[in-house]
Amino acid sequence: MKKNILKQAGSIQSRRKFLSLIGAGSATAMTFSTSNLSAASLNPSSTQYLASKDKTDDLIYMSAVKLSEMIRTKKVSSVELTQAYIDRIEDVNYHLNAVVMQCFDRAMDEAKAADAALKKKQLMGPLHGVPMTLKDSFEAEGVISTGGTLGRIDYVGKKDATVLARMRNNGAILIGKTNTPEFTLAGGGMRGVRTTGNIIYGLSKNPYDLTRGTSGSSGGAGSIVAAGGSGFDIGTDWGGSVRLPSSTNGIAGLKPTSVRCPRTGHIVDYGGVFDSWQQPGPMARRVEDLIMLTPLMSGPDGMDAAVVPMPWPDPALIDIKKLKVAFYPSNLIADTAEETQNTIRQAAKWMEEAGAEVNEDMPLEIFTELGEIRRELVAGDGWAFLKRAGDLHGSKTLSESIQNRLDNGNPISADRYSELLTLQDKNRSRMLQWFQKYDVILCPTTATPAEEIDQGIGSEWTSSKPGASYCGPYNTTGWPVTVVRGDSNGALPVGVQCVAHPWREDVSLAVAQYLESRSGGWRKPMI
Repeated sequence: MKKNILKQAGSIQSRRKFLSLIGAGSATAMTFSTSNLSAASLNPSSTQYLASKDKTDDLIYMSAVKLSEMIRTKKVSSVELTQAYIDRIEDVNYHLNAVVMQCFDRAMDEAKAADAALKKKQLMGPLHGVPMTLKDSFEAEGVISTGGTLGRIDYVGKKDATVLARMRNNGAILIGKTNTPEFTLAGGGMRGVRTTGNIIYGLSKNPYDLTRGTSGSSGGAGSIVAAGGSGFDIGTDWGGSVRLPSSTNGIAGLKPTSVRCPRTGHIVDYGGVFDSWQQPGPMARRVEDLIMLTPLMSGPDGMDAAVVPMPWPDPALIDIKKLKVAFYPSNLIADTAEETQNTIRQAAKWMEEAGAEVNEDMPLEIFTELGEIRRELVAGDGWAFLKRAGDLHGSKTLSESIQNRLDNGNPISADRYSELLTLQDKNRSRMLQWFQKYDVILCPTTATPAEEIDQGIGSEWTSSKPGASYCGPYNTTGWPVTVVRGDSNGALPVGVQCVAHPWREDVSLAVAQYLESRSGGWRKPMI
């Protein structure tokens, strides 16, 4: 295994080479009508009705892909499966506080309708009859959707968020909403990555150890999926909010390439200075579910103007042994646990055993600058964007975390603000230049496994802390990242980030699926 720490070199890939990597049809995709387009419609053969590799034999712990197979082949009914998940939530949620709003009666009605439709050979899509949960920051028609803020404590969704609508249009059944910090942006602990919580619903807990946190902000999602209370969930990732709880709760999660999936219907939706940082992403027990779900939720919706109709590349076509891999067990910024570092080293060794070319390498100087820019930029308006969010939703009382930021905000000059935006883009380009010599990066998701819940809802912002420094750079660049559970020796999960080039979710997912085959991936929790 060659070591080449902090090597800087390379030039930006040519547009022609980039398009050839994406695959045939990329350059012509823009000629399609985009009024109701999804990436799956551009390349449906790679996403429809995948064959499951999951060997799990306990119904509630099966992958969504396997569950959809079993429903279609009538080995289980949607009613039976939906009731099993409802029973599981009722068994464990008292301990976890992961599901904060349920719609069980409606879900059972929809499950009965799904079974009746199947008898008539009417199939809605790959998710026909499969139950799911949804992060509470997304709007769901007819269901209380608070986004963790008091101004929406009684707010009933008027329309499904786009990603939820696409899941339901493909047959999924919503059974409940999962916990999130206020606006998804209030840190859950003094070091920012402990757990998910808000002043409406309180704190969520980790199913592997109830004294430990879930990370956030999609912490309720990570907890209940890991515990077998849902087929899958959809979170959002602004600074690690899909990846951190996927790692901490031992499941698989994907932050897609920026502007692949619409943010319409999310409490922090599209537009603004931080537009490119935020992406919805699926969270599930198995990587095969991410491969099925992401193209279904992708593509323009006629509302989120940033989203583009990029084709979906097929992970099954990736040859692992031909990949060039960079890995770093520590970014030298966070105090990273030896257990975490060893997990990354093991993942790198597995890639080498598969025949990939593996080098230990990272752009420390760029990481450091990106982190400094991000911290200054996000607080640059004195947190006025958070005040606007509170005012928009009528929240007179805000979480301690957000209120502390507003009370202590110190806006920078407009000149400095515009300079930071320029520096951010400059470093995005530098990152692309560095990455051109590799296909994928393996690195920690966060510095440590799940931390103890010992200081309640704290006052510091997640992405300003070193422990979260592994995620932030890839929100800034917008690159796709899959998290999968590694082979840690401890009882608590440790997730591996698999980072790929823009639009190359196929590479990220293929690597994650290979690592899952070596580590075993998700494991049944203690609860």
